[in-house]
Amino acid sequence: MKPRLLAFLLSAGMAAASIASAADWTPAHFITARDGKLFDGDREFRFISFDIPNLLMVEDNVPFAEENPWRLPDKFEINDALETLRQMGGTVARSYVITVVKTNDLPGTPRHVLAPGKFNEAAFRMLDEVLASANRTGVRLIIPLVDNWPWMGGRAEYAGFRGKTKDDFWTDPQLIADFEQTIRFILTRTNIITGVRYCDDKAVLCWETGNEISSPAAWTREIAGYIKSLDTNHLVMDGFNTSVLRDESLEIPAVDIVTTHHYPGVKKSFAELIRANADKAKGKKPYVVGEFGFVSTAQMSEAMQAIGDGSAAGGLLWSLRFRNRDGGFYWHSEPFGGNLYKAFHWPGSALGEPYDETKLLNLVRSNAFAIRGLPVPPVAVSAPPKLLPIADAAAISWQGSVGATGYQVERSAKRDGDWQILANHVDEAFTQYRPQFADENVPAGKWFYRVRAQNEAGISEPSNVVGPVKVKNATLVDELANLSKTHWQRGDWKITNRDCRSAKEDAHR
Repeated sequence: MKPRLLAFLLSAGMAAASIASAADWTPAHFITARDGKLFDGDREFRFISFDIPNLLMVEDNVPFAEENPWRLPDKFEINDALETLRQMGGTVARSYVITVVKTNDLPGTPRHVLAPGKFNEAAFRMLDEVLASANRTGVRLIIPLVDNWPWMGGRAEYAGFRGKTKDDFWTDPQLIADFEQTIRFILTRTNIITGVRYCDDKAVLCWETGNEISSPAAWTREIAGYIKSLDTNHLVMDGFNTSVLRDESLEIPAVDIVTTHHYPGVKKSFAELIRANADKAKGKKPYVVGEFGFVSTAQMSEAMQAIGDGSAAGGLLWSLRFRNRDGGFYWHSEPFGGNLYKAFHWPGSALGEPYDETKLLNLVRSNAFAIRGLPVPPVAVSAPPKLLPIADAAAISWQGSVGATGYQVERSAKRDGDWQILANHVDEAFTQYRPQFADENVPAGKWFYRVRAQNEAGISEPSNVVGPVKVKNATLVDELANLSKTHWQRGDWKITNRDCRSAKEDAHR
C-alpha cells in the first residue's frame, strides 16, 4: 500500500473514530426508574455533578456600568457549561427554574412566562439551545418547572397575575390551571434546532415539579399526574423542600424520583442525612441529592462518599458558573455562603483558594468518574480560545477554553509574522467583568494579538488573530489585588475585601 494512501486511510479512520466517539455521547435511551434505581437502558445510571443556575437565565451579568444583571445565555456559554461538566465526569445538569415576569423587573429583563398562557419565544429558543447542546454532550437535564422563591419569579408571580396570594398557588383551581398551561406549552414545544418535541427529547432526565417548593401532597399528586398525562417518556421528580424525605413523596404513584437539599444549619451532617434518606427510599424510588454546599471540603467529600457508597442515584453540588461571552467567567458570591463561598469555576483558580476551589473540584471529578465505575482520564489539551475585538491594547479579552488553567498572550507587528510571547499562564479568573489582560509595555504603533490556552496537558493551537490595534500611549492597569504597582507606600498596609456582591463581584475591592 502506498504511503500516501495509507496516511489517508489512517486519517479517515481516526476521523471516523472521533465522530463515533462524539456520537456515543448522544443519549440512546430515556432514563427510567425501577426498584429504587435509575437506568440508562439496561445499565444503572448514577452521577455526581453540579447545579448550573444560569443555564436557562443569567442572573449575574454585572459589569460596572450595567444596571440590569439579567440576560439570556448564548450558544457559547451553554456549550461551555455542558462541555465543562462532561470534562469533569458529570452526566447531569440541574438548571434553575422556568422564570416568570416580576412586577419589579427592570425594563428589558427577559423571562420565560410573561402572563398566563403568554411566553417569551426568545427565552425558549435558548432552552432549545440548551437541549441541543445536552444532546451533543450527553449531559442529561433536570428542569424545575416553578420556583418557591422570588429570585426569578415563581408561585407568587403566578398568583399575582390573578390578584391572589402565593399560598393560593397550591389550591386555587385557576392558578393550578395557569401553571398547567405553562407545563403543556413546555412539554409539547418542538425544538427549532433539533425538531424534537421536549416530551420526546432523551436529553431530559426528568421534570421537577418545582425548586424547593412547600407544596401539599395533593398539589404534587395533581401536577405530577398532569405531567404524566402529557409525557409518558420522562420521569417526574418531586421538588418538595426538605432535608429529610417526606413519606407522601414516596407514596404518590406519579412521582418517580425523590430529592433533598442540604446546607448548614442542621445538627446532623450531610452524610448522615443522605444515608438515612437513601435507606428510606431504597427499593421504592430513586433518590437524588438535588443540592448541597457551603461546608468544608472534608464535609463535601464525606457527602459525595455517602452518595457513592450508598444507594442514592446521584448528587448535585451547588453550584457551577460558566464562562462569559464577553470574557472571563460569570461570578456569584453566595448570599448564604458566610462571605466565603462563591459559585465554582472549573478547573479552579487562586482566587478560589479561601474556599478550597481547586481541591474540591478535583475531588468532584474523581467521584464523578468513580460513581460511574470509570477511571479518571487525563485532561486533554484545550481547544483554542476566541480572541474578542480589541479597541485598546490595555483591555484584551477572550472567550476561554474548557479545562484551561491559563493563557499565553502573543503580539506581532504582522498578522502572519514573528510572534512575541507577552505573558504565560494568565488567569482568566483574576478579573471579574473586566478585561483579562493589559499590554502595559506595548510600543506605539500597530499590533496584532493572539492567545493560546494552557493546561497540564499542553498548549492549544492559537486563537484567531485580532488587529491591527493602534497604540499611541502605554497604559498602567492596577486591579489593586496587592500593592505591587504602587509608586510609594509607608506603613503596614494590607488589602482586604468583603461582600464582593455589593462591589459588582469585584474581588479586589
